[in-house]
Amino acid sequence: MSETAIALERTAAPERDRYRLLLEVTDRVAWTQSLPEALRELAPPVLDLTGGELLNLSLYDPRRDCMRTHYFKKNQESGEFDALPVDEAVCGWAWKHQEPIVIPDIEREQRFPGFTPMLLNHGVRSYTVLPISTPSRHFGALGLGKSVPEALKSEDVEFLSRVALVGALALENERAYRAFEEQQSLVAISRELSSSLELEKLLPVILNSVRSIARYERAILCLLDEDGKHVHRYGDALEWEAFVNHGMAIPFEQSLSACAIQTRSVVFLTAADLHGMNESLARAMYESGVRSVCSVPLVAGNRVWGALNPSSMTENAFGTPEVEYLQQVANQIAAALQNAHAYREIAQLKERIAQEKHYLEYEIRSANRSDDIVGNSPSLKRVLDYAAIVADTDSTVLISGETGTGKERIARLVHSMSRRKERNFIKLNCAAIPTGLLESELFGHEKGAFTGAISQKLGRLELADKGTLLLDEVGEIPVELQPKLLRVLQDQEFERLGGTKTIRVDVRLIAATNRDLIRAVEEKEFRGDLFYRLHVFPLHLPALRDRREDIPILVRHFVDKCAARLHKQIDVIPDEALEAMMNWRWPGNIRELENFIERSVILSEGNRLSPPLCELREEMARPPAGSEGTLRDREREHIIEILRQTRGALSGPAGAAARLGLKRTTLQYKMQRLGISRTDYLN
Repeated sequence: MSETAIALERTAAPERDRYRLLLEVTDRVAWTQSLPEALRELAPPVLDLTGGELLNLSLYDPRRDCMRTHYFKKNQESGEFDALPVDEAVCGWAWKHQEPIVIPDIEREQRFPGFTPMLLNHGVRSYTVLPISTPSRHFGALGLGKSVPEALKSEDVEFLSRVALVGALALENERAYRAFEEQQSLVAISRELSSSLELEKLLPVILNSVRSIARYERAILCLLDEDGKHVHRYGDALEWEAFVNHGMAIPFEQSLSACAIQTRSVVFLTAADLHGMNESLARAMYESGVRSVCSVPLVAGNRVWGALNPSSMTENAFGTPEVEYLQQVANQIAAALQNAHAYREIAQLKERIAQEKHYLEYEIRSANRSDDIVGNSPSLKRVLDYAAIVADTDSTVLISGETGTGKERIARLVHSMSRRKERNFIKLNCAAIPTGLLESELFGHEKGAFTGAISQKLGRLELADKGTLLLDEVGEIPVELQPKLLRVLQDQEFERLGGTKTIRVDVRLIAATNRDLIRAVEEKEFRGDLFYRLHVFPLHLPALRDRREDIPILVRHFVDKCAARLHKQIDVIPDEALEAMMNWRWPGNIRELENFIERSVILSEGNRLSPPLCELREEMARPPAGSEGTLRDREREHIIEILRQTRGALSGPAGAAARLGLKRTTLQYKMQRLGISRTDYLN
């Protein structure tokens, strides 16, 4: 071979090596998902070809407005330089001006005092930087350093510029593919989130959707409570299960998302931030290796619903592309939460309307309660005057009186004269509902709170919101339930059975009882603090025997009412019948009188009332002193004697019911049947 041919061969060999290496670079970059990973493997042959000591890739970070630099050395050492502001780094100058820069001797370079010492520490004396760009986007710069102070050969600069172009095209393809993946995943997330409008079903879907994002290791979803004071956490990290499971509630100010929610902007937390937070979850995240958290607020409908908190084991893991994508995901989650909340409110409103309808239908089917209070006696007028005075306030009213005296009528009268008259009047008879169901009836329950709770149920307190709640027979509320009622009276708030959400109501409470609550407090059957909360404005209804002057008016009223309902015309009420009714003690009070009149109207023929006076005469007949009397009389006297000994206490270990071997309700029934009143055993 001639010398000329040999010279040409020597010249062509490096050129072939460059093209061969460029093809390898192109192929390797095309098949990898990470340009830094590709350059880590390609750096040794590139440095061998160019005689370089160090190859570095610098990418612009718009979030921090700085250059993040990966370096790769000939001895296969690799790492990252400290991030520097654009104007303080050589690669930043090349990126910003989109021009190559050549530094023949690093030791004489004065323009980049923050960057040149790092190069010198790695044995670099000369440095050449080329921008990594495409016509549509500028990504960063590619630098090559040599251990000697000499400029890079022109053919090596040309080769390096081609490597930079291949890298730029790879980054652009990566961004385009990532954008395509993100759009596909956003469509999938949207489809999943729209599959359910129930919040309980929506939360697992949200976590599954968020978990599909591959740019973080774990995620915590924080939902802001309606009161704005607490945050409920949900997560997909088993090692943090103790801190995020079951929607655990924590004070808002301790939440990871507090700053993001307050400012409605994305907040980044570093390892130092996590380490410095006085919060158990933050410490657990730091100890498990989390080094960066991106807290993205969930904003929809002018309301912040919470925040999405993906985390990574890598520092500064969330750049602008990741944040933009997370914000789109957060927007979809926020919209889904808003829709779920609206759906839940509509469902609750429908349930409330249905329950109110059911309750009002029951009320309509009950006896007509729209009648005026009948009577002219001074004792009744005094009660009505006091009722008119207290009606204009929201104070709690305690109505006492024997069974059948009209306590519910007075409660309805107070409501009808109050500012709440346009809202609901809800009644709950505490003695008519089994103890196990009373809490559910009063406070409501959540689905699954107990066996048979197949759906959510609103309690009477919620139905009475902005209106009036009558607790009839309030003395029969179990002692274990009384603290919850006391809390409602104090704070106007409660939780449904099986629920954790605090519900606030505005309810005017009226309580009614035929028991001696003072004695019940003394016998530890009724809480003293609850009694004094109820005993704000007491009203005592007199027994019918204590206002006998009202009996004629009541008789005429009930005769007209029953006759109209039974399609009869009763014009005459015999004097002897009226006298007998005036003399009867009426242990059942007005209710007993009304029932007796209805029975009398049924038995009457023509327009003359024919009451069964024999019933009253039999009851009024008393055995002469010293005689044994009837079995009924002996039973009556025995019960009265026991009641005198127990000072009127019916229940409890030392109460009359226990001493007689009866249930309290059975004893009350016997007392009503035998006409035993308080005056019989307390005088």
